[in-house]
Amino acid sequence: MSIAGPRSRRDEQAARLLYRNRLLRALFLIGVTVVVGTLGYHLLEGWAYLDALYMTMITLTTVGYGETHPLNPPGRIFTMVLLVTSIGIAGYAVSTLGSFIIEGEFRRIVQGRRMDKQIAGLKNHIVLCGAGHTGEHIAAELYKSKTPFVIVEHNLDVIQQVQQIGDIPYLHADATQDETLRLAGIERASGLVAALGEDKDNLFIVLSARSLNPRLRIIARLLEEKNAEKLRKAGADEVVSPNAIGGLRMASLIIRPSVVSFLDEMLRVRGQTLRVEEVTLNDHSSLVGKTLVEADIGRRLGLLVVAIRSADREYQFNPRAQTVLKGGDVLFVIGTRNQVDALQQLGAP
Repeated sequence: MSIAGPRSRRDEQAARLLYRNRLLRALFLIGVTVVVGTLGYHLLEGWAYLDALYMTMITLTTVGYGETHPLNPPGRIFTMVLLVTSIGIAGYAVSTLGSFIIEGEFRRIVQGRRMDKQIAGLKNHIVLCGAGHTGEHIAAELYKSKTPFVIVEHNLDVIQQVQQIGDIPYLHADATQDETLRLAGIERASGLVAALGEDKDNLFIVLSARSLNPRLRIIARLLEEKNAEKLRKAGADEVVSPNAIGGLRMASLIIRPSVVSFLDEMLRVRGQTLRVEEVTLNDHSSLVGKTLVEADIGRRLGLLVVAIRSADREYQFNPRAQTVLKGGDVLFVIGTRNQVDALQQLGAP
């Protein structure tokens, strides 16, 4: 069943609480009616408690087994009142349960719990805040590259659109709230992308994410160039303007179309297709201290090292064979997914 308009996670929790309270209220009323009925028959008719309880149950359930013992006039009046009361309570319980199922709340609760379980199992994942036009493309690329990630989006229609890509974990919530980021596993995440449609919202997300996880790599979407420095000061590692990137790409397609096509082919994720990847060497890597020729990455793994970025962010393009590898170096290589995975094992054992 479709839902008109977006509902925040807080709204969903409030709806769940409302339905739970209504169901508990119905169960409570049934329990009270059973107790009152049992006591009523015991006091009015002088029956034993077991007989009084039995009479109460067959009256409430309307099974029609007949009277346990002959009833006097007060007992019959009490039975009629008990019948009317039980019908009212039963109607209330059935309507509550029916609306709970028909309105899709039951399905949402089950789906929400499944998503919560999926997200709780994520580690070293990406938190994607915002799944609009830009976020949808990011989600598609992360999904194709089999990178673990979770989407945080307040618009349910947008979530349903992105779910066409695949079964992606998501939170239907406000990404600018600290509690939402915690639910997305921000403390366990390796990266965050702030891709909301307003710079101020992305700024809030960057500030919160940086305070919750100082080691997090944060990429922020930028709409107005004047806000770039604010996002960096707030803690963004990289600030990306889709308009600027789009303009550069269009210019490149005019000036050097073959180069763009080549890079697209290298970066495309499709089965065992070659692609450009980065691998960071930690201090415990067996490659640290060796030269490129000693590491013999090309012969051992079939990878082509096209560049190295040192810990101080200086690049060496087409590095020399005698270049010594150090901890913190980032190797940019061309190869298949399996070849890159093998280098990852050597780079971060």
